[in-house]
Amino acid sequence: MFNFLKFNNNILLSNLINIRWIGIIGQSSAILFVYYFLSIPIPIIFCSLVVLISIIINLLSLVKKKENNYLNDYEAFYFLLFDTIQLAVLLYLTGGIYNPFSLLLIAPIIISSSYLKVGFSIVLSILSILIVIFISFFYIEIQWSQDFFVPSLFTYGLIVSLVISLIFIAVYVYILSYSSKKISNALNQTQIALINQKKMSEVGSLTAAAVHELSTPLNTIFLILDDLKKDKIFNNSNDLKSEINLLESQANRCKEILFKLSKNPQKIKDTFLDKITLSDLVKINYQKFKKNNILIDIQIENQGNEPKIKFSDEIMYGLGNIIQNALEHANKIIHVEISWEKIVVLLVIKDDGNGFPKEVLDKIGSPFISYNKYEKSMGLGIFIAKYLIENAGGKIKFQNQRNSNGSIVQIQLKRNL
Repeated sequence: MFNFLKFNNNILLSNLINIRWIGIIGQSSAILFVYYFLSIPIPIIFCSLVVLISIIINLLSLVKKKENNYLNDYEAFYFLLFDTIQLAVLLYLTGGIYNPFSLLLIAPIIISSSYLKVGFSIVLSILSILIVIFISFFYIEIQWSQDFFVPSLFTYGLIVSLVISLIFIAVYVYILSYSSKKISNALNQTQIALINQKKMSEVGSLTAAAVHELSTPLNTIFLILDDLKKDKIFNNSNDLKSEINLLESQANRCKEILFKLSKNPQKIKDTFLDKITLSDLVKINYQKFKKNNILIDIQIENQGNEPKIKFSDEIMYGLGNIIQNALEHANKIIHVEISWEKIVVLLVIKDDGNGFPKEVLDKIGSPFISYNKYEKSMGLGIFIAKYLIENAGGKIKFQNQRNSNGSIVQIQLKRNL
């Protein structure tokens, strides 16, 4: 069964990028307003440099977004870690804990507590607390135009209030998020159980019908075999006799299989697909979704026997969706190239269609895409296929062919060593 629960921990990189753009705009506006409008002499060059670094990193994040718009826990943690440190540097340059925007240190913790594992939130919370303590005693003072005096008791109270706020918000958000995740996971498990039960019922019904329908022709085969065994012509020929015995043994095997199916169809397991080659998977899915006028060309790039991979429903469904999509948009032929390295197998699927429109390519892998004829065939299907393959330990990349029309989908899977 597909592991849908793994999807819940993924964070959209585009959302974090947009949040950071908002932060950059806010920081830039505040720096310019304080320096030019309020005429407060802050180190504007260093402040601008810190904001510029954040802009550069955000632009680099846009490049990564085109490859994969989803972050794992570690990537999201490093993203939030940078934002925390960047804000800490700005606070150090602009009055430390007395800067009214020091409360924004809570923002990365809220995101971390909502989406990441508890360990990442603890690390980020401890870092934020240390930052609060540091910028309370070490910072570049602001040269106010008026007298500015803060009693030491108020300073310590401000430190304690910020530390308590950081801890309280982190725990509060984590508890709410955790309970929400538990409810969501429980609903997913319930839905999966219902789907499995429905499939089992369907298998049982189909099995009963198959046993009933196949019993009649199988009994006819046994009657004919009995007549042939009594015939002198077959008894006098050792070759024919051995062929009849072989046919009878195979018929008995079919009878045994039907008997097992009638008793417990759920325990009948076909091991054929436990280990399978990618070329066989491609052929199976091509036969499932093929159109009369679309051909497929499979090329094995390496010498020697093609290595096998460990079969899983995720890979079967994900690859099937990609093949189906290629068949939908190809004009005449689909080219499939299979190669392998020491630990991975590489699959490249090319079609001779119009390729991915730029609007689609930029958003591909997102749950919903709307663009003319691509609306029905892409979107949620590609999103599910992409993450099923990645959750099975693979990698997938979408692009267009450079010198001709058509799309390219590159899939990398682990070999079954």
